[in-house]
Amino acid sequence: VQLQASGGGLVQAGGSLRLSCAASGRTFGLRGMGWFRQAPGKEREFVAAISWSGGSTNYADSVKGRFTISRDNAANAGYLQMNSLKPVDAAVYYCAAGKRLWIDRIPDEYDYWGQGTQVTVSS
Repeated sequence: VQLQASGGGLVQAGGSLRLSCAASGRTFGLRGMGWFRQAPGKEREFVAAISWSGGSTNYADSVKGRFTISRDNAANAGYLQMNSLKPVDAAVYYCAAGKRLWIDRIPDEYDYWGQGTQVTVSS
């Protein structure tokens, strides 16, 4: 299984970006999906997670009300809509997926990781 994250870029504070995560390979084993981010000098942190059905989601407190995670199982894709971006949101964003229906915020529980996409937010 390969995950390809895309959609990052440079945006002004208050702006929006939509990240995509495309899965390829033996995708029938993928279930829970999530997004994490890592800023320079900081540890990787949880951003959002979504269950296989899409019926359950969870967000880091820092992004609640601004970010929305979604998925399209038919397309083997996941998305992260990011609105009202702040300079503190700048980081490399990673998508992750795993074999469990619901994985949530524990990185070690994900089986596959994308390569990351850079998000830069100017003030």
